Amino acid sequence: MRPAVLVLWALVGFVGGWLYHWFVARGTGTAALVSWAQPAALLLVALVLFVTAWSTRRTIRLRPGGLSPAHAVNRLVLARACAYVGALAGGAYLGYALSWLGIDSDLADQRAIRSACAAAAGLLMVVAGVLLERACRVPPEDPAP
Repeated sequence: MRPAVLVLWALVGFVGGWLYHWFVARGTGTAALVSWAQPAALLLVALVLFVTAWSTRRTIRLRPGGLSPAHAVNRLVLARACAYVGALAGGAYLGYALSWLGIDSDLADQRAIRSACAAAAGLLMVVAGVLLERACRVPPEDPAP
């Protein structure tokens, strides 16, 4: 997975999160609340990915044939999808958090803090996805003498 693609997804999310606040504030006048459930959900997914990466790496190291190719491909697809979604969500929450800075509102600080926590959880999801992708790599076989 190329880092440039992840950065692109994060930038798309950042612009989307920033524009979301701008359009909602202009349209309805009430912005969406960010509860602790959003960062908690992203953090839970990141935790599951970290555990899966650790388990996959351990399985491949201890028993080189212990992971079937179908399972490895499934984990690879999961890793890439979660890394892309984590970059998009993290960027969106970061854009939404930064759009609240400097605004004098009762809930502006709360929205900014919770969105920043969700952005950090999205970054953890990206890191966990990349680790899982790297854990799916099979070491090269020794050449036969």
